[in-house]
Amino acid sequence: MSVLTRDEAQTRAQFLDVERYTIALDLTTGEGTFDSRTAVRFTARAAGDTFVEVKPATLRSISLDGQPLDPALLDGNRYPLTGLTAGPHELLVDAAMHYSRTGEGMHRFTDPTDGETYLYTQLFMEDVQRVFAAFDQPDLKSVFAIDVTAPEGWTVLGNGVAERTGEGRWTIAPTPLISTYLVAIAAGPWHSITTEHAGLPFGIHCRRSLAPYLDADADEILDITRACYDRYHEKFDEPYPFDSYDQAFVPEFNAGAMENPGLVTFRDEFVYRSAVTDTERQTRAMVIAHEMAHMWFGDLVTLTWWDDIWLNESFAEYMGYQTLTEATRFTDTWVDFGVARKGWGYDADQRPSTHPVAPDPDAVPDTASALLNFDGISYAKGASALRQLVAWLGEKDFLAGINAHFARHKFGNATLADFIDNLASATDRDVHAWAEQWLRTTGIDTLTADIGPVEPTEPTGNGGGQSWSLTVTRDGSRPHRITVGAYDHALNTQAGPGHLALRDRFEIDVPGDGEPTVRPGRRPALVVLNDGDLTYAKVRPDSASWDTVLTGLSGIPDALTRAVVWNTARDMVRDGDLNPATYLETARTHLPHESDLALVQGVLTFAAGQIAARYVAREDRPAALATLTDLCRDLIRRTEDGSQPGLRLIAVRHFIDAATQPDTLRTWLDEGTVHGGPELDPELRWRILTRLAVLGATDEAAIAAALEADPSATGREGAARCRAALPTAEAKAAAWAALFSDDTLSNYLFTATAQGFWQPGQEELLAAYVPRFYPDAVALAARRGPAIAEAAGRYAFPAYAVDPESLATGTRALEDPDLIPALRRKLVDQLDDLRRALAVRTSASG
Repeated sequence: MSVLTRDEAQTRAQFLDVERYTIALDLTTGEGTFDSRTAVRFTARAAGDTFVEVKPATLRSISLDGQPLDPALLDGNRYPLTGLTAGPHELLVDAAMHYSRTGEGMHRFTDPTDGETYLYTQLFMEDVQRVFAAFDQPDLKSVFAIDVTAPEGWTVLGNGVAERTGEGRWTIAPTPLISTYLVAIAAGPWHSITTEHAGLPFGIHCRRSLAPYLDADADEILDITRACYDRYHEKFDEPYPFDSYDQAFVPEFNAGAMENPGLVTFRDEFVYRSAVTDTERQTRAMVIAHEMAHMWFGDLVTLTWWDDIWLNESFAEYMGYQTLTEATRFTDTWVDFGVARKGWGYDADQRPSTHPVAPDPDAVPDTASALLNFDGISYAKGASALRQLVAWLGEKDFLAGINAHFARHKFGNATLADFIDNLASATDRDVHAWAEQWLRTTGIDTLTADIGPVEPTEPTGNGGGQSWSLTVTRDGSRPHRITVGAYDHALNTQAGPGHLALRDRFEIDVPGDGEPTVRPGRRPALVVLNDGDLTYAKVRPDSASWDTVLTGLSGIPDALTRAVVWNTARDMVRDGDLNPATYLETARTHLPHESDLALVQGVLTFAAGQIAARYVAREDRPAALATLTDLCRDLIRRTEDGSQPGLRLIAVRHFIDAATQPDTLRTWLDEGTVHGGPELDPELRWRILTRLAVLGATDEAAIAAALEADPSATGREGAARCRAALPTAEAKAAAWAALFSDDTLSNYLFTATAQGFWQPGQEELLAAYVPRFYPDAVALAARRGPAIAEAAGRYAFPAYAVDPESLATGTRALEDPDLIPALRRKLVDQLDDLRRALAVRTSASG
């Protein structure tokens, strides 16, 4: 299949105007395919040739201006339209299209709980061609009018209000001008909750089997939706541009959500069927806010080409966190961003595959290369850059520039240059220079604190006749406006021994004028650069401050400051500047006193998923796991009174994952509860059974019994994960065949099987599969496409084979000419992470 190049898109955009698509979809024709009939009205600005994209199972007929064309001329996914005259034309395409099991195009899912079937589209980048014929590029916006024939008893949802016009027949209100990749349909026997807000119909939808769980959270979801909607109307001058707002929680969704105008689709794991923490509820709320921001930035105003994808994602990421903080009960969202999302950006920015937030257009020559930029840079680094921009520019001027951007480009397309020009129109600051330094460069600056000696001063003010000085050195090239926090030991105060008290916060520019910053008073016990986390940079404290961190981290009064310090510790481990064992001991010392759930979750995730699993040598792993289980026991004991269920749930989950002996887990599973709570819900049951499988303490009979008790979609995924995790040659062979030989696994079952397969501690059993992974993954990606390729590279990669031989094998595999771009990118990143893990081990042992 041909990918669309930027040059081809520019040529076609200059040649065509596309006025309207009239689409008829028949979803009643069988389990394998559906019928798609498309009429496209377009105008050629001059005589010439072009092409339309379609990926049919069968192209039954195609005609132009009433004249039949030969279906056999279809070349891959392109049908040539030659000899066009200047003026209006109508193209008619009649095709049968394949349903998808990979989350691309029209995904089909049958719920094992009740046998009901659900369909939804995911048309991002170039997958609209899997559903209907289109001139598929973001700057050929058009009106879309869609009719759907569906089984009786189904509900059909779309970008506009959907009206049932007869038995199984639905008409969706025509859209305003939108891009092809934003068209959306969802069809099935949905459980729906509808309401109105600000004169518009609002709805939330899920599978019927999840109805009780959506009902339980409906008020929370709708309250968040209304609050964000109202807050965006306070920020933005342009009103919400579509006729309704539906949110559908759909099965086996590849992303977190998709910003289809008027019909946002979410992965239905956000409909919680098991207990979750308040931080997880906050994450769901942030995704709701993120996707709603896209209604303006992405849908109303859309990128011209995919090099500007960061404009969509960075803006929505920043607005999602900020608006949630301003408009809902979730007022500490930036803590979660700092400890969970920001590291995603830092990690991506240190790999060979790093790229500028706003890459040069020539670096995104086609859709295949564009797909690779949906990463921590376009999301987390971009949002961090915008947060720094707001700190430097001021929110008033920032929003004035944004509103100018919406007004000038609504229902159209825009570029980075347009965005920067509109921001510049609202301020006297040199936004163009800022953009060059922040958006066109790669890598992370490092800011290092140097504290000068205490100097005697005149005994005036609060200095007590003393002063101290701060010099910040920068390894990098970007300007930073940062806040510095100075903290003292809070002795003989209500805070109690071991706690720290904020003495002073002040702002500085880096680089400065070359002179140290002098502050009154004795030298603080702790100086924190980037206090408040308003910039994007690594931070290195002075040695005395770091000594204070090791003994007093949990005594820092503000959670966001603690997040900055924990991120510093994380960076130091990854850079070989802090022994992984020291990080674990710091977590062991301070997490039992931590109150912020996002911090506890973030620190434990890094400690378990990176340090214990990859960064410590195999012989040191039992000690690392013992540290984690001891820490989790402390947290479980601390929460016995039931006052902190979220903290207790985090501790129980991580205790399960780190357990090296099965006895406690077996007891919990047999009794159906953790002593003192919580009772085991499906998620905890499958988590325990997975760990028992890894330890060789369960068998196929127990897994089958668990699946019989929970035959849901997540139950099937849990069983696949458990079976793949069993430490037997037979189990591994069966899992490998399911992954790489049997192409019937859906995207979610593929991921679950891959997650179970590779396990630390099973190195000898799995050694023979390490070299097999590369040729098998290359062949799989060629057969099943980018979504499965990405899943294979992320989840089926031998990440725990941390040794030079594995790295050498993978490096050689990058020379394979058959690697598709999606898999190549994942392998490059995974191998760099493997290289880093080896370096951390070497540094720790040295």
